Amino acid sequence: MAISVEPLHTAPRLLLRAELAPIAGTRFQPTGFPDLGAAEYDHPTEPYRMLLVESPQSMANRLESVCWDEAAEDWRPPLRGLPRVDVYDQHGGFLTNSVLEAHRLNSPYILEGKDTTVMQLLKRELGLLGESLPVDVRKLARTVFKYDPNSVLHGLFLAKKELAGGRLRLSRLLSSFIEAEDARVAPNGGVKNDRVDPTGPTNQGFGNVPFHRDEYVARRVHAYFVLDLALLRSYGLGATAETFLTLFALYKIQHFLSEGLRLRTACDFEVKQVEVIRPSGFELPTAEEIDRELPGLIDRLRAEGLLAAENLRVRYAVKEVKS
Repeated sequence: MAISVEPLHTAPRLLLRAELAPIAGTRFQPTGFPDLGAAEYDHPTEPYRMLLVESPQSMANRLESVCWDEAAEDWRPPLRGLPRVDVYDQHGGFLTNSVLEAHRLNSPYILEGKDTTVMQLLKRELGLLGESLPVDVRKLARTVFKYDPNSVLHGLFLAKKELAGGRLRLSRLLSSFIEAEDARVAPNGGVKNDRVDPTGPTNQGFGNVPFHRDEYVARRVHAYFVLDLALLRSYGLGATAETFLTLFALYKIQHFLSEGLRLRTACDFEVKQVEVIRPSGFELPTAEEIDRELPGLIDRLRAEGLLAAENLRVRYAVKEVKS
């Protein structure tokens, strides 16, 4: 029986909230920023502090990682057959691809090398748009979906002046973050022991080196997931593509919640409950149900000519390291 997404056909957003808790103990380690440290801020209406546990940028990467089989260097089985751009070195060895790259199709390994396969394809299919002309976002979405549907889901900025003056952009359809309520510092630390020479020069890695670290405890921790359904419909990709991208997003969410919650060494969560905040009446399918549905949708998309039959391949010459 096919998964029904009918309640989503007219909804502007799909909003999910998952309550999380540390898998062991009460402490967890949030994400940190070089010039900020942990991101603490005041709750807008309550007299306590909030904490950003995982940023939207990091969550995008984590939602992509649960789709990829590192051992096979391919999509995980339910997603096999989805097109992407693969990058190989000058000797034919695999380097990276548009799923693994932080900026997806805008990766320098795809657009900045001597192999201009992707650049020329985009020029040909999108047309050489002058800088003063409006960007045809629907055409951009259809083209990107054909060769790399993952980039449509997570957003894309093709910052190349050769392509419409660097104005080709797709906003994120799927956004996510994790935050903690009533967060308080749980300070701790340790020491790196040198059993040979405790008084050795620490700037060279010798000696005993004490250190401190701030972890946190919180009243509640929630992961939020937002799928922009109105933006998805505006692309005019058709019913099959819209259903696929919706279930592709739910695949990422469900698999992240079931297997991707070890965010750092000292930050490992489990799910207490997941709820659909909006729209009302939508029942969240399980990971197993989504796994069964996706292969058939991918076959239909290819039969309709909406997906490329093969992955694009580009070469990137890695510079030889001189001895």
